[in-house]
Amino acid sequence: MSTADPKVLNIPAGVAFADALAEGVIQRWGHDPLTLAKVRILLPNRRACRVLQEAFLRISQARALLLPRLMPLGDLDADELELTSGDVTVDASAETEIPPAIPPLRRQLLLARLIMKWGEVAAADDGIDAPSEDQAVRLAAELASLLDQVETEGLDLRDLKNLVPQEYASHWQITLDFLEILSAQWPAIQAEAGCVGIAERRRLLLEAQAAAWQEIPPDFPIVVAGSTGSIPATAALIKVISSLPQGYVVLPGADLKAGERAWQAIGTDPSHPQYGLHHLLARLETDRNDVGAWSTREESAAAQERAGLLATALLPADVTPEWLDAIESMPSEDIAAALEPLQRIDCPGASEEAMVIALLMRESLEEDGRRAALVTPDRALARRVATELGRWGLTVDDSAGQPLATSLAGSFLRLTAEMIAGKLEPLATLAALKHPMASGGLSRERYLDRLRQMEKLVWRGVRPAPGFSGLLASLDEVSGNPKQDEQKADCRRFVEWLAQTAADFDQTLEAAENLENIIDAHIAFMEALAASDSESGAERIWLGEAGAALANFVDELRDAANSLPYVSRWRYPALLSSLLEGRVVRQSFSSHPRLSILGPLEARLLHPDVMILGGLNEGTWPMEVDSGPWLSRPMRADFNLPSPERRIGLSAHDFAQAASAPRVYITRATRVDGTPTVPSRWLLRLDALLQGLGISEALTSEAPDWLAWAEMLDKPDRTSRGKPPAPRPPLAARPRRLSVTRIETWRRDPYALYAREILRLRPLDPIDADPGGAEKGTIIHEILELFLQAYPDRWPADPEGKLLEIGAEVFERAAVRPGLRAFWWPRFLRIAEWFAGAEEAWREQTRRSYPEETGRLVLSAPGGAFELTAKADRIDALRDGGFAILDYKTGRIPTDPEVEMGYAPQLPLEAAMFNAGAFGDLRGEVTHLSYWRLTGGTTAGEMKPLKQSAADSAEAAITGLTSLITRFDNPETPYPAQPRHDRRLRFNDYAHLARIKEWTAGEGGSD
Repeated sequence: MSTADPKVLNIPAGVAFADALAEGVIQRWGHDPLTLAKVRILLPNRRACRVLQEAFLRISQARALLLPRLMPLGDLDADELELTSGDVTVDASAETEIPPAIPPLRRQLLLARLIMKWGEVAAADDGIDAPSEDQAVRLAAELASLLDQVETEGLDLRDLKNLVPQEYASHWQITLDFLEILSAQWPAIQAEAGCVGIAERRRLLLEAQAAAWQEIPPDFPIVVAGSTGSIPATAALIKVISSLPQGYVVLPGADLKAGERAWQAIGTDPSHPQYGLHHLLARLETDRNDVGAWSTREESAAAQERAGLLATALLPADVTPEWLDAIESMPSEDIAAALEPLQRIDCPGASEEAMVIALLMRESLEEDGRRAALVTPDRALARRVATELGRWGLTVDDSAGQPLATSLAGSFLRLTAEMIAGKLEPLATLAALKHPMASGGLSRERYLDRLRQMEKLVWRGVRPAPGFSGLLASLDEVSGNPKQDEQKADCRRFVEWLAQTAADFDQTLEAAENLENIIDAHIAFMEALAASDSESGAERIWLGEAGAALANFVDELRDAANSLPYVSRWRYPALLSSLLEGRVVRQSFSSHPRLSILGPLEARLLHPDVMILGGLNEGTWPMEVDSGPWLSRPMRADFNLPSPERRIGLSAHDFAQAASAPRVYITRATRVDGTPTVPSRWLLRLDALLQGLGISEALTSEAPDWLAWAEMLDKPDRTSRGKPPAPRPPLAARPRRLSVTRIETWRRDPYALYAREILRLRPLDPIDADPGGAEKGTIIHEILELFLQAYPDRWPADPEGKLLEIGAEVFERAAVRPGLRAFWWPRFLRIAEWFAGAEEAWREQTRRSYPEETGRLVLSAPGGAFELTAKADRIDALRDGGFAILDYKTGRIPTDPEVEMGYAPQLPLEAAMFNAGAFGDLRGEVTHLSYWRLTGGTTAGEMKPLKQSAADSAEAAITGLTSLITRFDNPETPYPAQPRHDRRLRFNDYAHLARIKEWTAGEGGSD
């Protein structure tokens, strides 16, 4: 090819590609506006078209301009094949001969149906479990990816059967048998539907366009720019364009200075950044020396030096020894100067990396007109950075979009499915009902008020029985004051409305009807739940970009629903989640005009003033590559599929292009989720080269400053620890009536007593709580109370049987919380056996038992009368004339030192109250105090009498209590939190209010 009028041209990596491309177009055809408007420019994707439009605007200085026609080829060079048909123009007759593309969702469900049928046969023949609906859908997505690769390469699925299984491991034979779904059945299904795959249609369109242009060359200029031709149909079209009289190919950053030996090695290394361009030039039959310059823009000397250094660092392994020659020929001072605009920052973790990047982007705005972009394939990092920028009121959109599943509309779809399919499992139900879109036909304020009432009455504590009947039964067991009864009635009306609204959805799920009916019922329920007092549910769900994206998804799913024969109730939410994977919501505009977050492919044509390359860890950038689940590497090679390493080469090209921007920051996290990471292979090679040059610290001079500034962002203003709370309420506010159980709290943690009795704060039970000790204790106490009431002074013939009979009745009343019986009934069986034997032996010493007796004792104190109350689990009249007080414990028993020191005063105080005549008609002296531990565990129960005599324990307890009351009757006495760490409460509902962990940090005393 003559170099006088080169058809293949290049824009160096160090030159802003879009600006240079626009400048070259104007230089060639800008003298005539009509000629300029006829120019066709083919670009890799739609983002590139928008970038080039902005470049034309800058070059023309906002003058009116008839732009060339910009045509996206589709995401042809994407690291993963997320293919859409491009806007490539073919003549009408050719286009009508090409079948339409099968909708992606329909294809996925059709493949899922084939997989389920295959699974049913395999289950019948081999006894293996057939895949569920959602598993089949996920497998279908993997098969669809393989289909895209096959169609992109123009291969024939029927050739899969020609792979020789004897040459591979035996399990690959099973895979090949499974892949007959594609080779034997899928072509017939596509033919019956009159459709082809998305990648196939695009390939046919490109081939048709190439044939049309080759047959009749257009009479207008055509420029294909920015593509590496990594897809065969694209490369073929580029070759045709290069042969047209007015056709031009503009390469992105081709290395025209590499030595011949290195260039030949590049052609055999698919992971090299220039691998794709090497093969494209070979396809175009163009020598590198014949490649011309597209525009008059040239790289600066420093940019050329940096590009040479990067090219040397990334040389293929076979020619890495050339580093020695390069090191000798590179003056380290010049290299250090060239690398000054390139900085590397290694951050301790992912959150620190996001903070550093946010600071870099924020700092870039200090200079008028300066633009900054984060380029990363790590979507989690992108979301973190967008969140961090919010602290300065900056909003920036990730060009990759927000996952539809996590958008407001998408999450409402998922959560309402989980709510009904799970039969109102508490957490899923509250997540759906508290969703911002839920309003239940009321104003949002009234709706949330009603929902909070429901949460307190029903969902906090042990889980109710399943379904709406379980909710209603749980409401029926609620009893309280008139205000609570009114709330209960409101909640019942709400549950009844909810049950009626969800009835159709619930019934279709239960019947496992076809997917279309389930979707229709689901959407009807969503809209009813989303309706407010002023807007319909449809208005609230489907408006906005997320709503429109969800509406498109639902329409596609309904159209494809018949492709899936059935959906079971329990798999429907997982099926939806599987189908939503990969769906995104993209904003129609960027929130900030000078900040952007881009993927590597989208950034290929951009050169902002500050380029931040984030997530440079192995496995992230470049991503991990494997041969996929269906074909091994040898099988892929035999089937003529490209090597997986080609994706690394494409990613490496994107990295090299981005690293040539005017100002570049490279960031990575040394640990992610606590796991050490490995720097990207490109950074490791660059480190090795710089070490050889003796300037290993050249890229990290700014890192300490940025890391320090990021650390300061969330550093507290005060470095001193907080002080323990010590409130001093007035005497009038201090409690004058406490139970014996509250005295223990008073001794161990006065602040907890202050929060409960003075501030009157009450902890809420956890949502969907496990059946804990409190519930077990209540039930066991009730059973034993009923047993002792029935047999206070005589012994039944079958004590264990009577206990089990009473226990069954009590547990039956707790059936509205089925978890209680499932968890505690087996333990109660062991408790009943132990109690029957222990009680029979104990009754040899007793005359009569008095269960759940209440007592009241008034004490004189400086602040006025103080009332002490108690409810003794059991008081027994002994045959020797004395009395015994027993306390049932279903958990831990206090130690004797705790009792003697006054930190477990319940039993001794009850004894003191009894001796003072505080228990009504029961009179006498307590001579025995004992704990009965009832766990139902390996040791079902045990009796533990106090070592100290009952009289001494009672006297010491009442003396200690009197002293405690006197001390706190002084208004200057504070209510400190946890005065003694070694005697703290085992379970403290108010520790977070007292901020105990803050002021005990470093003392070895945090909870």
